[in-house]
Amino acid sequence: MSELYTKPIPAVALPDWELLRKVPIDEHDDALVPVSLSQNIRVYPAYYKMRVVGAIPECFVRSRVFEKLIQAARTLPAGLNLVVLDGWRPIAVQQYLFDTLTNLIQRDQPSLDEMQRIAIARTLVSPASDDRNNPSPHLTGGSVDVTLCDDEGRLIDMGTAFDEASPLSWSAALEEVQGDTVVAAKQHRRVLYNAMLSAGFSNLPSEWWHYDFGNQLWSYYRDEPAAIYGVTSPDSIERLWQQQLSLTCV
Repeated sequence: MSELYTKPIPAVALPDWELLRKVPIDEHDDALVPVSLSQNIRVYPAYYKMRVVGAIPECFVRSRVFEKLIQAARTLPAGLNLVVLDGWRPIAVQQYLFDTLTNLIQRDQPSLDEMQRIAIARTLVSPASDDRNNPSPHLTGGSVDVTLCDDEGRLIDMGTAFDEASPLSWSAALEEVQGDTVVAAKQHRRVLYNAMLSAGFSNLPSEWWHYDFGNQLWSYYRDEPAAIYGVTSPDSIERLWQQQLSLTCV
């Protein structure tokens, strides 16, 4: 059996958020590109399909992330396909997700203070930030949420649903679970994890679906000296024309 199936996912801690804030960003200005144009990757923009206000019907990632995704997709065993659920994310969507989760935590656990609620929420959703020195990971175009499907497009069992608020959503959680019911899901997580890391990504340990390349999380977990992606956004026609007119006037 391939090492993709047999190599366990290591138990890793969440980042030290204060250290993460201090990771320098040496912006490389790679453009955002639409993942849906690839014939090697399936795209299902999950938040748009769930009708989250402000969510977009495309998954954009930085151009180098796009190439890494293709690399990961090509290493998957026959019958398994990479599915991208989310990439670059508008800050309004990030704010909605974070506010919704923290409000639910407050309702469910009213004795917690604000910092405790934020700490719990951060295992699933980052606070919304367009701070150029510490942006939300998905706002950089370097974060991507992924899963697997079969050749017919059926989503593969990964042990929990995408974005499920469960301790079993931690990437390595199934490594500690015994029994026949989790064998397939455990192997599928390993395949995804090992394929993505071999392509150069890092994984957020509390989310089996979340991977990073080029941003501060990637720098932190891959021990890189600096991140190469900060805040970005898809080109608008207004910004494109502004750039062209500026060049014309020089």
